[in-house]
Amino acid sequence: MSDNEPELEFGIKHHSNRAITYWLVTLCVTIFTMIVVGGITRLTESGLSMVEWRPLLGTLPPASEAEWQRVFSAYQAYPQYQLINHAMTLDGFKTIFYWEYGHRLLGRLIGVMFALPFFFFLFTGRIERELKPKLWVALLLGGSQGLMGWYMVKSGLVDEPLVSHFRLAAHLCLALVILAYLIWLVLDQVMVSRVEVSKVFGRTVFFFTALLCVQIVYGAFVAGNRAGYGFNTYPLMNGQWLPEVALSLMPFWHNLVDNNAMLQFIHRWIGGLVLFLALVLAVIAYLREARAVKVVTFALLGAVVCQFLLGVLTLIHVVPIGLASVHQAGACIVVLAIVVLLHVVAGNRK
Repeated sequence: MSDNEPELEFGIKHHSNRAITYWLVTLCVTIFTMIVVGGITRLTESGLSMVEWRPLLGTLPPASEAEWQRVFSAYQAYPQYQLINHAMTLDGFKTIFYWEYGHRLLGRLIGVMFALPFFFFLFTGRIERELKPKLWVALLLGGSQGLMGWYMVKSGLVDEPLVSHFRLAAHLCLALVILAYLIWLVLDQVMVSRVEVSKVFGRTVFFFTALLCVQIVYGAFVAGNRAGYGFNTYPLMNGQWLPEVALSLMPFWHNLVDNNAMLQFIHRWIGGLVLFLALVLAVIAYLREARAVKVVTFALLGAVVCQFLLGVLTLIHVVPIGLASVHQAGACIVVLAIVVLLHVVAGNRK
């Protein structure tokens, strides 16, 4: 390699406001935490414990025994209590309530953490002209996520105590879009320069990104349908590559979105393809790309390998809360890595 080969440089750009950069980084960390807490809320089946949507009044938890009884009575009118938790005591209800309450409180906190500094920076003229519309988009995305969360919860308050896996996927994907979008804005503030890459590497990066998006959607389908609680062997599914039940729904396309065995099968093997493509990217980067690209690509490969292993361990141990939560956190780290790589190579082809 030549001595003048581009390095991956970080640092606040001379024209950027440090306070805005630190604010965006803090938001990214908090959203990451929010996504992990959301996963735990789902795994503990706490998400349907708060049956009322009170964006302002719901900021504080019940303060008296009478208020707790009122909230518990409201919960008892819905399917999760009637069909699953009918023997639950008030103390047991408080446990699941606090997980959902914490998740919603974090959402409100993120809203405040975004809105107050944003309007302060806006009215004091500290936001650059080109950044203003991007931050308005971020505000719109955040508000949409709150509505999407309630839309998802409502689907589990009707006939069955199970939220729609389509709405769960939309809720998770929107959270990751917001995280990726803010990470990109941070990188706009701190990345000194982008790096030229070969066409084959650039095209492979974008194909990898598309496949990763499909994998995340199917991960949400698996989680929403609890499809990880069956076929807990790897690589075979209870002795078969593809169980017959995976093809049991008619018309066929229903299997691709509603059949738990097929959902798990697809999630397994797209995961394998994502791992393979990450390895291909690493090989191309090692042979053809600049040192800066190598650094980010090998970081991505490391994140994907860890995420793949976490997925297998989560499956064979029948989705323990600890492993499953780390697996969801791992998805955020993979998203972080691919966003950094996309930012490094975007718009630059040899």
